[in-house]
Amino acid sequence: MKSETKSSALSPPQTNEAGSAAAVEPRWPVALSVFSVLLLFWLTPGRSRLLPSWSVFAIGIALILLMVGVSLGGNRPRWLRFERAAMLASATVLLAMTFVVVAFLVLELVNQPTRYTGQQLLTAGIESWVTNVLAFSIVYWDVDRGGPENRASQSQTRPDWLFPQTGVPDEAAPDWRPTYVDYLFLAFSTATAFSATDVAPITDRAKLLMMVESCTSLATITIVASRALNILGG
Repeated sequence: MKSETKSSALSPPQTNEAGSAAAVEPRWPVALSVFSVLLLFWLTPGRSRLLPSWSVFAIGIALILLMVGVSLGGNRPRWLRFERAAMLASATVLLAMTFVVVAFLVLELVNQPTRYTGQQLLTAGIESWVTNVLAFSIVYWDVDRGGPENRASQSQTRPDWLFPQTGVPDEAAPDWRPTYVDYLFLAFSTATAFSATDVAPITDRAKLLMMVESCTSLATITIVASRALNILGG
């Protein structure tokens, strides 16, 4: 009995609740994507901004401070809840702004096709496409199974996407789970191929998110970028 009590006291605490003993997923790739998205919006011409320029820096500072709090404070449920809510809210705002920028460019091309130069259209199209990919990658990363720490805790929450590593357990690490880079690749593939590639969407919200991303990317590439290339080629 004494030996069992001693061994249980020395063993690390185990729990299935997100924000506890599981290791915190590194936040620097997410922070880099957030910084890149905000920088692209700051560089966007003033006619397509919905918010003042200072708000871009305020959003970035708030998100990075939350990620620092999660990393330094461990898996605190409070920090994780704040971070997830702020990430989803900020990504939603950024995506809404991206939709407005793309819609504005398409309408301008229809009504005033000679107003902008090919270089202006190409620059705006690239900024919108990259922002679309990065913002959706953050949404995918934060939505799937309730967030990164919830995935790390091996919770029984239903996954939104089925990754190929789960179907070949002998080829993947025993404790493998998707990280931000996997969701970045998912967002890139969706924006490039306009469909699912090696990652299969399972839930309805996953399918709807990928449909919205594909439609935005399709409008950016086929209308804005193709028009820019035609102008430059002429």
